[in-house]
Amino acid sequence: MLAGCEATVPSPAFPDLTFEHLGPIKLNVGSVEIISSYKPPLSAPNVEHLFPTPPGDALGRWAADRLIATGSASRARFVILDASVVETALKKEKGLTGAFTKDQSERYDAVLEATLEIFDDSGASKGFANARANRSVTVSEDATVNDRAQAWFSLNEALMRDINAELEKNISLYLGNWLN
Repeated sequence: MLAGCEATVPSPAFPDLTFEHLGPIKLNVGSVEIISSYKPPLSAPNVEHLFPTPPGDALGRWAADRLIATGSASRARFVILDASVVETALKKEKGLTGAFTKDQSERYDAVLEATLEIFDDSGASKGFANARANRSVTVSEDATVNDRAQAWFSLNEALMRDINAELEKNISLYLGNWLN
C-alpha cells in the first residue's frame, strides 16, 4: 500500500497598504471623486490582478486615505490612468553552465499613473497635477509561489512610495492654490 501526503505551504499574510499615516492632503473643494479609467486585461502578460493588493487598488486607497475635501464649492477628480504590471520571461542559461546556475526567470514591470484635476461648479477645469511611477523586479527561476508574492508586495510598496512622492510634489506645485 502506498500512501502519500502533501504539505501545503501557507500563503504569506501581507499587511494592508494604507496611507492615513501620511496625513491628509486637504483640498479646498466640496467633493473628491475617485475613478479608474484603467481596466486590467486579467490575462497574460499582465499579472497585476494576481498581486496580494493590485496596484490600482492601492492607488485608489491612497486617494481615499489622503485626498480630503475641506471646501464647499468645486470638485476634485482623481483618475487612475495606468496600474499595470507586465511579466516578461527572461533568457536562461542552457547547457552545462545552466545546470549549475540560478538565473532570473521573469521580470515584472509596473507602472502607476494618475491625474488629480479640479473643476469649478460649472464643470470648467481649473488645474491638474499628474504623476507617474515605474518600477521593475526580477525573480529567480527557483522562486516559490510565496517568494513571488513577496516580490510583488515589495514592488507594490516601492511603487506606491514613488507615486506618493510624485503626487505630493506635483499637487503642491500645480494645485497649490487649492490646498488648505
